Amino acid sequence: MSRIIVRVLGALGASMLGATLGVLAVTAPAQAASRDGICDAGEFCYYYNSGHAGSISDHTGSLADYGSTQPGCYEFKGAGGGQGLCVKNNAAAAWNRTSNTVRVYYNSDYDGSYAYQDFAPGAKTNLNATLKNNNASHQLLSAGATYPAKDDYPYKGQGTGIDPWNFYKGQCTSFAAWALRSRVGVPFHNQYAGQARWGNAKEWVAAAGRAGVPVHNSPKAGDIAVRLGGTYGHVAFVTRVNSNGTFEVDEYNYVSADKYSHRTVSVGTANSQFSKFIRFK
Repeated sequence: MSRIIVRVLGALGASMLGATLGVLAVTAPAQAASRDGICDAGEFCYYYNSGHAGSISDHTGSLADYGSTQPGCYEFKGAGGGQGLCVKNNAAAAWNRTSNTVRVYYNSDYDGSYAYQDFAPGAKTNLNATLKNNNASHQLLSAGATYPAKDDYPYKGQGTGIDPWNFYKGQCTSFAAWALRSRVGVPFHNQYAGQARWGNAKEWVAAAGRAGVPVHNSPKAGDIAVRLGGTYGHVAFVTRVNSNGTFEVDEYNYVSADKYSHRTVSVGTANSQFSKFIRFK
């Protein structure tokens, strides 16, 4: 678990935060030519001080890792307090001038398992008490958002024992719970939303109904896809929806026992398909 980092006398190079289990890892970021320390239309901007004061760090897209030391980090470029400091763990306010919702994460690599804060298009506000000076990545979200196919499951190679979310390690339910927690930022577990248990995969749709979590007949990236057939059913994490109506999933314990797989599938009731989609966000 990441720990809170407090800025001391505007310290250079704040401590590295959070998860090494990431998405779109970025190393030694090159500075974009459009970054000029002015918050232009179409950019997402951090401010060094609360109330949108101090130096500005402007960005045109998602960033999984800002870098933590000069000369490789993304820094505050505008005039004012904080100019030249790395933006990681040093921002106090933000202005979203993009047309997308932007999610600021406490951890690097878009890891929402601990904390994050969403900025709607046009939002201009301070970072909340948890995220202030603890900003480690940000992501532009949209209805067509996708998630890279990745085996980031922390219990790979394990097929026995109970995970911290109260599912059996190596099973599809354990991986789906992990994906929801680490990629979508939902603190999911076997008793989520007051349920006695979510249980086996085929029970998740009924549990979602009792919990008030929407269930759809077509997928969206970030959904949990459910196959109701079979002894236990099957769940997987939807990473992408394709223009031809197919969609892609990350999963465990389907192609091989207790192993990761990524495949392209379609909506249906066959053993290789999924018919229901639980939308936690």
